[in-house]
Amino acid sequence: MALRGPQVWLWRWRRNPLKRRADRIETWVVLGVWTLTVLAGVLTGAAVSRWAEDELARERVEWRPLAGRLAERAPGTPAEGRAASRADQVWARATWTAADGSAHSGQLRVPAGSPAGTPVTVWTDREGRQVTRPFTPAQARLRAGLLGAAAGLAAAAVPLVGGRTLRDRLERRRLDQWDTDWSRFGPMWGRTTG
Repeated sequence: MALRGPQVWLWRWRRNPLKRRADRIETWVVLGVWTLTVLAGVLTGAAVSRWAEDELARERVEWRPLAGRLAERAPGTPAEGRAASRADQVWARATWTAADGSAHSGQLRVPAGSPAGTPVTVWTDREGRQVTRPFTPAQARLRAGLLGAAAGLAAAAVPLVGGRTLRDRLERRRLDQWDTDWSRFGPMWGRTTG
């Protein structure tokens, strides 16, 4: 176990006659890297979160529910004596008429065993293509926050990895300098005066 002295706050910034130029450079590198890491993470996370929330809000405005009907009996047996859950739903073909009057068909999740002709809700976009049900505002906020957090972490990793690489190069350079100095002064230590 290595013995360590008391932890000194902001030790990199203290004056020290033994501090080398490489130590001063590393101090500024560490400060710059942490500043860039925080800024990149926060700004990217906020921008992606705002963009995602705007896109999901646009979907809520543009996507419309249409009334459709099952074209065939849904496979499976209906859930009897209990409330139907998501696990009790199956894919079945449904037909609907778009706002422009064109006929469409597609696969929807419906309760198992639903008879043909059962009314269903189909969500479509502006072009009449079938889409999923849009997220509620609360779901959109959560999804946008998660996307923003993931993007912020990914963006923050870039300067952090770059700074770590730069510090490793500085460390290698410092060790090479130690080797050079040691090869020059090391042999002098073995001599005796007299």
